[in-house]
Amino acid sequence: MSLNTRQPLMEDTADATLKITPKRRGVTLLASKRRTPQSGCKKVHSSFKSPVQTSNTAACAMCPEEEIKELQIELAHLESEIAVLQNEGIAEQELEQHIDLLHEYNDIKDIGQTLLGTLASLRGVTTRDLYGHFGMVLED
Repeated sequence: MSLNTRQPLMEDTADATLKITPKRRGVTLLASKRRTPQSGCKKVHSSFKSPVQTSNTAACAMCPEEEIKELQIELAHLESEIAVLQNEGIAEQELEQHIDLLHEYNDIKDIGQTLLGTLASLRGVTTRDLYGHFGMVLED
Protein backbone atom coordinates (compact mmCIF):
# COMPACT_ATOMS: atom_id res chain seq x y z
CA MET A 1 0.00 0.00 0.00
CA SER A 2 1.22 3.41 -0.80
CA LEU A 3 1.08 6.26 1.64
CA ASN A 4 -0.74 8.64 -0.72
CA THR A 5 -3.72 6.40 -1.37
CA ARG A 6 -6.92 7.76 0.02
CA GLN A 7 -10.51 7.59 -0.91
CA PRO A 8 -11.74 10.66 -2.79
CA LEU A 9 -13.56 13.06 -0.54
CA MET A 10 -16.88 14.55 -1.45
CA GLU A 11 -14.99 17.84 -1.51
CA ASP A 12 -12.87 16.64 -4.44
CA THR A 13 -15.84 15.79 -6.61
CA ALA A 14 -18.10 18.70 -5.69
CA ASP A 15 -18.12 22.10 -7.30
CA ALA A 16 -15.03 24.06 -6.35
CA THR A 17 -17.12 26.92 -4.95
CA LEU A 18 -18.78 24.73 -2.32
CA LYS A 19 -17.13 24.05 0.98
CA ILE A 20 -18.18 21.00 2.90
CA THR A 21 -17.94 20.72 6.62
CA PRO A 22 -18.58 17.35 8.25
CA LYS A 23 -21.36 17.29 10.75
CA ARG A 24 -22.27 14.67 13.31
CA ARG A 25 -25.06 13.23 11.18
CA GLY A 26 -24.39 14.38 7.68
CA VAL A 27 -22.82 17.06 5.58
CA THR A 28 -23.37 20.82 5.73
CA LEU A 29 -22.89 22.94 2.65
CA LEU A 30 -21.49 26.28 3.70
CA ALA A 31 -21.03 28.50 0.67
CA SER A 32 -24.07 27.42 -1.28
CA LYS A 33 -26.70 28.65 1.18
CA ARG A 34 -26.24 31.95 2.89
CA ARG A 35 -28.79 33.97 4.74
CA THR A 36 -27.87 37.05 2.75
CA PRO A 37 -27.10 36.60 -0.94
CA GLN A 38 -23.92 38.02 -2.38
CA SER A 39 -25.12 41.21 -4.00
CA GLY A 40 -21.82 42.85 -4.70
CA CYS A 41 -22.79 45.61 -2.29
CA LYS A 42 -20.35 45.88 0.57
CA LYS A 43 -23.00 47.26 2.91
CA VAL A 44 -24.89 43.95 2.99
CA HIS A 45 -22.24 42.30 5.11
CA SER A 46 -21.08 45.39 6.99
CA SER A 47 -21.28 45.83 10.72
CA PHE A 48 -24.44 47.14 12.39
CA LYS A 49 -24.98 50.89 12.24
CA SER A 50 -27.46 52.47 14.61
CA PRO A 51 -30.36 54.38 13.02
CA VAL A 52 -29.94 57.09 15.65
CA GLN A 53 -28.43 60.13 14.00
CA THR A 54 -25.61 61.99 15.65
CA SER A 55 -25.56 65.74 15.67
CA ASN A 56 -23.54 67.63 13.08
CA THR A 57 -21.36 69.13 15.76
CA ALA A 58 -20.33 65.68 17.00
CA ALA A 59 -19.48 64.47 13.51
CA CYS A 60 -17.66 67.65 12.58
CA ALA A 61 -14.10 68.08 13.69
CA MET A 62 -14.55 71.71 14.79
CA CYS A 63 -12.42 73.28 17.37
CA PRO A 64 -14.33 74.53 20.43
CA GLU A 65 -13.80 78.18 19.46
CA GLU A 66 -15.51 77.70 16.08
CA GLU A 67 -18.39 75.82 17.70
CA ILE A 68 -18.85 78.61 20.26
CA LYS A 69 -18.84 81.19 17.47
CA GLU A 70 -21.54 79.29 15.52
CA LEU A 71 -23.67 78.88 18.65
CA GLN A 72 -23.38 82.60 19.39
CA ILE A 73 -24.55 83.40 15.85
CA GLU A 74 -27.50 81.04 16.27
CA LEU A 75 -28.36 82.60 19.64
CA ALA A 76 -28.31 86.09 18.13
CA HIS A 77 -30.57 84.93 15.29
CA LEU A 78 -33.08 83.40 17.73
CA GLU A 79 -33.04 86.50 19.93
CA SER A 80 -33.80 88.66 16.89
CA GLU A 81 -36.75 86.39 16.00
CA ILE A 82 -38.05 86.72 19.57
CA ALA A 83 -37.74 90.51 19.35
CA VAL A 84 -39.71 90.56 16.07
CA LEU A 85 -42.51 88.50 17.63
CA GLN A 86 -42.60 90.74 20.72
CA ASN A 87 -42.80 93.83 18.48
CA GLU A 88 -45.82 92.26 16.77
CA GLY A 89 -47.50 92.03 20.19
CA ILE A 90 -47.16 88.30 20.68
CA ALA A 91 -46.38 87.29 24.25
CA GLU A 92 -44.45 84.19 25.26
CA GLN A 93 -47.37 82.96 27.36
CA GLU A 94 -49.67 83.26 24.31
CA LEU A 95 -47.26 81.17 22.23
CA GLU A 96 -47.09 78.47 24.92
CA GLN A 97 -50.89 78.31 25.04
CA HIS A 98 -51.05 78.07 21.24
CA ILE A 99 -48.49 75.25 21.22
CA ASP A 100 -50.43 73.38 23.94
CA LEU A 101 -53.62 73.67 21.87
CA LEU A 102 -51.81 72.35 18.79
CA HIS A 103 -50.59 69.34 20.79
CA GLU A 104 -54.13 68.65 21.98
CA TYR A 105 -55.46 68.98 18.41
CA ASN A 106 -52.83 66.53 17.11
CA ASP A 107 -53.64 64.01 19.85
CA ILE A 108 -57.35 64.16 19.03
CA LYS A 109 -56.62 63.85 15.31
CA ASP A 110 -54.40 60.79 15.93
CA ILE A 111 -57.21 59.14 17.90
CA GLY A 112 -59.64 59.90 15.08
CA GLN A 113 -57.26 58.40 12.50
CA THR A 114 -56.92 55.26 14.61
CA LEU A 115 -60.70 54.94 14.87
CA LEU A 116 -61.12 55.45 11.12
CA GLY A 117 -58.48 52.81 10.41
CA THR A 118 -60.17 50.33 12.74
CA LEU A 119 -63.60 51.03 11.24
CA ALA A 120 -62.23 50.69 7.70
CA SER A 121 -60.65 47.37 8.64
CA LEU A 122 -63.91 46.09 10.12
CA ARG A 123 -65.90 47.16 7.06
CA GLY A 124 -63.29 45.87 4.63
CA VAL A 125 -62.84 49.24 2.92
CA THR A 126 -60.07 51.80 2.74
CA THR A 127 -59.84 54.85 4.98
CA ARG A 128 -60.13 56.94 1.81
CA ASP A 129 -63.59 55.44 1.26
CA LEU A 130 -64.58 56.36 4.82
CA TYR A 131 -63.44 59.95 4.31
CA GLY A 132 -65.89 60.25 1.44
CA HIS A 133 -68.64 58.48 3.40
CA PHE A 134 -68.35 60.90 6.32
CA GLY A 135 -67.82 63.99 4.13
CA MET A 136 -64.24 64.57 5.29
CA VAL A 137 -61.42 66.16 3.29
CA LEU A 138 -58.28 64.09 2.70
CA GLU A 139 -55.92 67.08 2.55
CA ASP A 140 -56.29 67.98 6.23
